[in-house]
Amino acid sequence: MTITASLTETPLRARRTRFDLSETPLHWVPDDPLATHVMNVLHIMLPPGERWFCDVYREALPLVTDEKLRADMKGFMGQEATHARAHEAGREYLSRYGIDTDRTMAQAEWARRNLGSATPFGRTLPKPLRKTWLITRLSVIAAVEHFTAVLGDWILNESTALDAAGVDAAMMDLLRWHGAEEVEHRSVAFDVYQHVSGNYVRRLISMSAIAVVLTLGFIIGTAQLLSADQTTKRRFSLHEFRRAGRRGHIPTFTFALRAIPTYLRRDYHPSQEGSTEAAIAYLNASPGVVAR
Repeated sequence: MTITASLTETPLRARRTRFDLSETPLHWVPDDPLATHVMNVLHIMLPPGERWFCDVYREALPLVTDEKLRADMKGFMGQEATHARAHEAGREYLSRYGIDTDRTMAQAEWARRNLGSATPFGRTLPKPLRKTWLITRLSVIAAVEHFTAVLGDWILNESTALDAAGVDAAMMDLLRWHGAEEVEHRSVAFDVYQHVSGNYVRRLISMSAIAVVLTLGFIIGTAQLLSADQTTKRRFSLHEFRRAGRRGHIPTFTFALRAIPTYLRRDYHPSQEGSTEAAIAYLNASPGVVAR
């Protein structure tokens, strides 16, 4: 399918980073364990997911004939691999406070190998199904990347309440660096899907499924982290979640829900949202980026 929307304007590249979380307190959002652990879920959820993105894109590269888009895919893979490595610092920070994420990570890696691969459970699919399965996974990645771009824009531009609350600077730098790169490469996954297929019904189904999966993932992940946190008696509740949202410490449910109909517009393209200039400006200033 021919791409009609604009591709990424500037070449994408992985940046070398170093985020030192050795002095980061357990509740790095002061007096708000729930908001802290809502965002700590990213350290667990993202690394296996981002490695999976790279797996699928390596498989999809032969189907992409546009050279600019191929270059964007390679830059995207480099950034996603860097994100996965950087969030290992987040897992180390959690481990330092006695929160073990190894079992959850092992389960996620099992799902990556057995549910998301070209050969599910080690079985080779019949030839007619192979491309369909690949396109389905590309549509899922496009849906996920819509949410990561929206959240990336939030952490860059709408999280000033966190700064006012006195959050840990190193953790915020890690999250804002990641958010800025999500905004920077926000068009790639959508453009790849449009190039290889672009089927609107599949796009609708994938977004519907991903909205449910991500919501459950954050709820379950936050509940598990709060339960493992021996320094607080607070547990996950919708009341506490709404309270953290009203304080501006996390995106609200309404904010997240508004992203869904936007993606489902037939004329939607990620370039219509966020600002590459704002993302690059942060990346050029981030203390954690050591090679720009």
